[in-house]
Amino acid sequence: MDKQELGRFLRSRRERLRPQDVGLAPGPRRRTPGLRREEIAVLAHISTEYYVRLEQGRAPRPSGEVLAGIAGALRLTDAESDHLHVLAGTAPIRTGLHRRDVRPSILALLQRLPLTAAIVTSGAFEVLAWNDLAAALMEDFGRLAQADRNLARRAFLGPPGPRTPLYGVSDGAEFRHHVVMRLRVTLTRYPTDPAVTGLVEELRAGSPDFSRLWERHDVQGAPMLTKTFQHPAVGEITVDCDSLTLTDRDQHLVLYTAPPGSRDAEALALLNVLGTDSLKTSGTL
Repeated sequence: MDKQELGRFLRSRRERLRPQDVGLAPGPRRRTPGLRREEIAVLAHISTEYYVRLEQGRAPRPSGEVLAGIAGALRLTDAESDHLHVLAGTAPIRTGLHRRDVRPSILALLQRLPLTAAIVTSGAFEVLAWNDLAAALMEDFGRLAQADRNLARRAFLGPPGPRTPLYGVSDGAEFRHHVVMRLRVTLTRYPTDPAVTGLVEELRAGSPDFSRLWERHDVQGAPMLTKTFQHPAVGEITVDCDSLTLTDRDQHLVLYTAPPGSRDAEALALLNVLGTDSLKTSGTL
């Protein structure tokens, strides 16, 4: 049970609620944002003293029934409720290191996908595997050092080379928020993995934007369904973005496709022919 992080998470969720969100009258002007602790306690059917101690990191481990009541009182989503149970120590936590080895069947699949740019990322946003079209669309990851293949580091601390931080994508702010939320979940699952803890510490120290988003304690956001790349050789490409979770290793298979016959599909087909030479001739490699 991570008492301090549990307390911070509860406080962040409480402060985002308004009285009307839970059926209470707004009442007089409030000194602090969100609901009062005693209001959450009443809604969760627990004592105010116990809830206060939970937020202060001084309470013993709550039962599943108590956590369910608190989750309902705070109007938590399923993902936030799962996160609450992990912090409280009532859900399994991975031990050791997060997996970085990709299943051979997934590696083979990457090469068999027609006109689809595909990558596999770890729980800490390292690009572990990619196909040729992904290298042409984004970057030849094989030319980079392992540390420079990390999309979280690139998003917040900048690229190692001359290309733009996020390959000219249109949803840079949304992606950075997504990175923070997923890293928080990964850190909760792998609290002793130095690669994960070190990355979070590095980003908090080096990026005020990351620190600001980290303090929000968000763990779930809207899915990214499309993404627009500004490619130096073929211009703007808008693709469908689908992320499939490989649950056994906490990895993600990310697929970038375009509707058949569209201008974007033609641009992907051209990149498939040009390969990474399109980046070399543009002076970006």
